[in-house]
Amino acid sequence: MVSTKAELLAVLRRYNPWWAGTRSTDLPSWRRAAFRQVAAWVREPPASRALLLSGARQVGKTTLFLQAIDQLLDEEVPPGNILYATFDHPLLKLAGIDAIVRLWREYEPADDGPEYLFLDEVQAARDWQTWLKHQVDFEKRRRIAVTGSATPLATEGQESGVGRWHTIPLPTLSFFEYLQIREAPSVNVPAVASLRELFAWDERQFMHVAAAAGPLTLQFHEYLLRGGFPQTARLDSVTLAQKLLREDIVDKVLKRDMTALFGVRRIMELEQVFLYLCLHDGAPLNLADLCAALEVKRPTVASFIDLIENIHLIHRLLPFGYGKQVLRGRPKVYLADPAIAPSVLLKGKSLLEDDIGLGRAVETAFFKHVLTRYYARSIGFSYWRGKGDREVDIIADLGNRRVPFEVNYRGPNHTRPADLKGLAEFCADHKVDVAYVITRELTDFRVMPLGAHGATARALKVPAALACYWLGRSELESAGEPRA
Repeated sequence: MVSTKAELLAVLRRYNPWWAGTRSTDLPSWRRAAFRQVAAWVREPPASRALLLSGARQVGKTTLFLQAIDQLLDEEVPPGNILYATFDHPLLKLAGIDAIVRLWREYEPADDGPEYLFLDEVQAARDWQTWLKHQVDFEKRRRIAVTGSATPLATEGQESGVGRWHTIPLPTLSFFEYLQIREAPSVNVPAVASLRELFAWDERQFMHVAAAAGPLTLQFHEYLLRGGFPQTARLDSVTLAQKLLREDIVDKVLKRDMTALFGVRRIMELEQVFLYLCLHDGAPLNLADLCAALEVKRPTVASFIDLIENIHLIHRLLPFGYGKQVLRGRPKVYLADPAIAPSVLLKGKSLLEDDIGLGRAVETAFFKHVLTRYYARSIGFSYWRGKGDREVDIIADLGNRRVPFEVNYRGPNHTRPADLKGLAEFCADHKVDVAYVITRELTDFRVMPLGAHGATARALKVPAALACYWLGRSELESAGEPRA
């Protein structure tokens, strides 16, 4: 053992104050939507599986674990039956999981009931896959939850890990969660479990809610600037928030984690690829153009994009279709949070004066909200491109029906049926009866017929601030299956 037992025990006691009868005092009182899933696993793990909470750095995984521990203590679980350790700490990383668990059981003897192990950033620990497999297979008394900021946690040990853990993805804060963490004044807007409910509204309801939602647009724009990372969302200074976000992503994730986890040595080229993705957020990825612009070979670029996706900084959206249509098509790349691009590109508040950049940020934010809301149903997402560059930004495939979304963050004069020819064409070709247009102005909120290209579909025009507010709120409040 590199460090002494006394040194390791001192670290563990700092991370586990409940052993000495005290509690964490700085936990937020509000809880994220994912807390419900973590709590359900704590109460009854599905099929004796471990829990994997995956997400980018600084999205709040540790806070979720500490809140789950706090609830266990409220339920009078013996404090000595709960262990928390993070492998971001150098001594714990050097010691390894086995040594930490042995020390825990040596100095904190087990009581009756299940044992709960919460292990942060476990991908930094040696041989975590083998250890976790053995624990799940043979230590039925233990309930083990781990976090990871990189997909290798889920992929390196696939052969030994199949069926042995349950994954909960943790995205950045939704707009609704952002308002909670900012302690923003509440708005008198009714709860909506599904955007589909709005098709039954009359004109008076649309006008009333649009008037009541007035403060949301300014708050939504600030959300796009500060982002959904809890640490930066709390800051009053947008400039400081973007500076910290840029440093976390470029310095800690791209430069440190990529080297430590993946052995990447060509950090400058990796950073250039990421900057290119920031400049083209939400756009179809043209690998040939990217390689030519950066003078980097295609296999290297493809490998870097895979790695960036593995650390939860981007999502790839494949084109709509089957077989060769998908394989030959270009994926759209969305950043994991709308504030990443303006932060990394040093845009500051000037983003709000850049119609193109602002539109991309809004599309990224909306895609994240839709993806998060319906992830649990394993809904497939894609985008559609027809002739003449006609496009539908996002298509959710619910199996028995398809739901198209077009993000058009411009004024009402740009969201008329004549401006939505791609959406109308897709609905006509695929017999879709309802579609959604994500708009900018709160007054641009109504149901309208598409009425072009033979389409008989109706489109709901809903302001982006309200759409993201409702998707985030329904995710937090819903107790049942989400609906589209």
